[in-house]
Amino acid sequence: MINAVYFLIPEIFLALSIFAFIIFGVFKKNSFDLIYRATIVIIPIVIFLILNNNFENIKIFNNSFALDEFSSFMKILILVSSFFVLIMSKKYIQDINNNKFEYPVIMLIAILGMFFMVSSNDLILFYLGLELQSLSLYILASIDRDNLRSSEAGIKYFVLSALSSGLLLYGCSLLYGFTGSTNFQVISNNVGDINIGTIFAMIFILVGLAFKVSAVPFHMWTPDVYEGSPTSVTSFFAIVPKIAGIAVFIRFMYSPFQNILDQWQYILVFISIASMILGAVAAINQKNIKRLIAYSSISHMGYAIAGISTGTESGFKSTIIYILIYSAMNIGFFAFVFLMKRSGKYIEDINELSGISKNHPLAALSLLIVLFSLAGIPPLAGFFAKFYIFMSVIESGMYALAIIGLVTTVVSAFYYIRIVKVMYFDSPKKPFENFKNYGVYGSLIFSCIFLSSFFMYPSIFNGIISKINIF
Repeated sequence: MINAVYFLIPEIFLALSIFAFIIFGVFKKNSFDLIYRATIVIIPIVIFLILNNNFENIKIFNNSFALDEFSSFMKILILVSSFFVLIMSKKYIQDINNNKFEYPVIMLIAILGMFFMVSSNDLILFYLGLELQSLSLYILASIDRDNLRSSEAGIKYFVLSALSSGLLLYGCSLLYGFTGSTNFQVISNNVGDINIGTIFAMIFILVGLAFKVSAVPFHMWTPDVYEGSPTSVTSFFAIVPKIAGIAVFIRFMYSPFQNILDQWQYILVFISIASMILGAVAAINQKNIKRLIAYSSISHMGYAIAGISTGTESGFKSTIIYILIYSAMNIGFFAFVFLMKRSGKYIEDINELSGISKNHPLAALSLLIVLFSLAGIPPLAGFFAKFYIFMSVIESGMYALAIIGLVTTVVSAFYYIRIVKVMYFDSPKKPFENFKNYGVYGSLIFSCIFLSSFFMYPSIFNGIISKINIF
């Protein structure tokens, strides 16, 4: 028991910090700034605690909680992404008068739920982590209570997410009924004898997971929630839960369902193709930049799921690299969105970017790097993300999926390049005024350096991910 607690030090420290912040926030008025700063300090400490834990493929609490290189890497990615979301969104939160101490606390609660999801080796622990994350996201989506759009986004997400959670829970109960266990290893051993009940359980679980990562055809909440939520929350939605969702996808596919690859592979192929096509086509006519990134994220989740659909270790690892680069690209994109402020208001219309290269040349260049990377144009990191996915797909003989992915990449490049055209070739408008935000600057610079220098040192991340034992 003592050894188990030792390995849970990062989660315990995070939970105790949450309790302390809640108590402090209740008894101390105007505590937002202090708790926000403390949260930014807490995250690097948790990263250090995770790195300080030397373990390889340890399972504790009756094999329900897995501690391995995979879970550690995904947790660190979750924390790093959350750190950048926090440092670049503080001024925005203060500008919209939404500086409640609950905001960073709820974000930490969501992160704690993601930790349990990523390390889950049991259906019950997985579902507890999922609901801890989901309940936090419901609140975050509607945290701007005086804004009608934010309240609407919260209600939409709550209703649809509750439906998907119910379907997923039903799938988990079916899986328990037909395999006799909630443990992933036991399920994997017992699921080899395929029956109709097991297939139904798998489908219900895939429906729930697809909803959490906003993959087609369970994407319907994404554009409205992204547009209606405060931009600080949208940036969190677009990056951090996606990391946890893809991690859980990988965990489920290689552990409890690894022996029935033939049953789920083509389901994931369909979800991948549908997500890539819809994300590429539906974003073309979008005028709102947050709706555009919503459809962009749907498309990117399609590419990530394509790697998982191969059912191979190289496919899973290419998906991990993809979600790493996806996170860096979206950090840069949202850092620029936080700069879009004119006459005291934050702007979301893409046409308002007209001619900003004349007034803000460095910011325009930064967004150009991010957009070209999102489009997959070499030698930026986004190109390598798609390259690794397509290579693993081709190695698995899934040529049709690779061809469709290449075509949708070309189509999606149109709406990214259209923004570049608006910035560089349209008539300039009034300059933006939000250019004293150092958190945003730091995030944008980090993203651009990472995306533009990845091709020089790809072996660094490839070497780290190659050491991750998935199978």
